[in-house]
Amino acid sequence: MKKIRRASGIAVALIAAGLAACSTQTTPTAQTGAPSQASVDAHIAQAQSAAGTDLQPLIGLCKPDQTAGASQEQKEHGLAALMALPAPEPGRAFDNLYFVGAAWVSAWAIKTSDGIILIDALDNDAEAAAQIEGGLRKLGMNPQDIRTIIVTHAHGDHYGGVNYLVSRYHPRVVMSEADWTITETKLEFESAHWGAVPKRDVAVKDGDVITQGDTRVTLYQTPGHTRGTLSPMFDVYANGVKHRALLWGGTAFNFGKDLPRLDSYINSTARMMQVAQSQQVDVLLSNHPNYDSAMVKLGALRAQQGQGSNPFIIGAPTVQRSLTVMNQCAQATRDRFSL
Repeated sequence: MKKIRRASGIAVALIAAGLAACSTQTTPTAQTGAPSQASVDAHIAQAQSAAGTDLQPLIGLCKPDQTAGASQEQKEHGLAALMALPAPEPGRAFDNLYFVGAAWVSAWAIKTSDGIILIDALDNDAEAAAQIEGGLRKLGMNPQDIRTIIVTHAHGDHYGGVNYLVSRYHPRVVMSEADWTITETKLEFESAHWGAVPKRDVAVKDGDVITQGDTRVTLYQTPGHTRGTLSPMFDVYANGVKHRALLWGGTAFNFGKDLPRLDSYINSTARMMQVAQSQQVDVLLSNHPNYDSAMVKLGALRAQQGQGSNPFIIGAPTVQRSLTVMNQCAQATRDRFSL
């Protein structure tokens, strides 16, 4: 056991999970013939079949990237438009899990018996102050209790508010070794709208577990979106009943014609289908609310006022369908680029 001690004396444990059988060094998905328009169409058809009517937000992954070739000025304009969307109300998704994100990018707070584990920190200081600090207070929590920040990957919309929170509350910051290296060498994306990169703190590897109070978060490395994307898995509770949640750490294929990256994404989704099945995962979350319909689900929970089923609990078969859509869209994108 490796313990990372904070100045306050609170320990965050990183425990090797012994997941050698689930190594990230998997074999690329086998091709059944040369890529063709027919193979692209076949993968899209399989994705559509898996998506049904309820998972349509994920089908956008099958479409060609409309931002490919955009200038930096155009990218900045698009990002500014997304960040200008009206901020949503914070909300309680489960007894121990809260949404404190923005309209286009998520931040999730896990309440433990020893403070808060925050997953992602939005674009910049202003958002961290308004949405994370302000959101926690609206939900009856104290941002002083933030002990750990898990950054799912090294893009500024997820680490941009980290430095603000560290300067005020001194939490540990967790990211994969691969993505810490990205922040220290060459960033994939830069924007004037994002906060500065955080200083290296806790580097984790696939299968490490963060233990804080009564809560354990297993960190699966799911490369593709970035080389070291982390997808946390943890327990959530609905009216005291335990469910298993997976938060997918990086969804879009925004890295252009990079076939090895797409193969990594394909392998990651295929592997996590097996892990999710073995772990009986019945909740799939995202760090962008357009993919998991978080705003719609939070609205439904408010309307229910404690009555009815929790819409975030989609069931193990739907988790498998979601990962299938992501996998098939990645294969369609790979074949499209290979034509």
